[in-house]
Amino acid sequence: METKEMLNIICSVLDEKKAEDIKSINLDGKSIIADYFVICSGRSTTHVKSLADNLDEEMSKKYGIEPLRMEGKQDGKWAVVDYGDVIVHIFHQEQRKIYEIEDLWDDGKNIESYNLK
Repeated sequence: METKEMLNIICSVLDEKKAEDIKSINLDGKSIIADYFVICSGRSTTHVKSLADNLDEEMSKKYGIEPLRMEGKQDGKWAVVDYGDVIVHIFHQEQRKIYEIEDLWDDGKNIESYNLK
């Protein structure tokens, strides 16, 4: 699967489960960690956990793609799901305000919003 296709699928899965303020950050030429970060928010710790679990389940069942690693989900404040070329950060709303990852990687043209509604 191409990276851009995986990115779009991940964003759609998150959107279907009511993730808020979904954004992708193109890291091309900025980092060797991944090609894209996806950042979104959950309304509660339970929602953050649910978003991470659902993403893992959908990607595995429908597309046969397993995360390389998943971290932080147990606290429900910030879950990271690593698909290699695409790394997903699912924040509790308050945590997202503290870390402001978008601001660290924003060059004015590399961030795209994905809420489909």
